[in-house]
Amino acid sequence: MKWFILLAFVAIVASLGSALYFMMRDGQDGRPKTSNMARALAFRVGFSILLFVCILVAWKLGYIHPSGIPLK
Repeated sequence: MKWFILLAFVAIVASLGSALYFMMRDGQDGRPKTSNMARALAFRVGFSILLFVCILVAWKLGYIHPSGIPLK
C-alpha cells in the first residue's frame, strides 16, 4: 500500500511538472497555444481524487490503520 501511495504522489508531481513545462513553452516562437497544460492539470486532479478514494477504501477494508494523536 505504501508503494501505491508513493507512486500516486510521484504521478501527481510529474503531472504538475508537465503542466508547468507546457505553460512555459506553449505559444512561443509563433506556435499556437495548445490545451496540453489544461490536460495535465486535469490528470493531476484525477490522480488526487483517485488517491483519496483508494486511501479511504484501504482504510475501510483494514489495509491501513490511523496512528495519529491518541484520544484521551
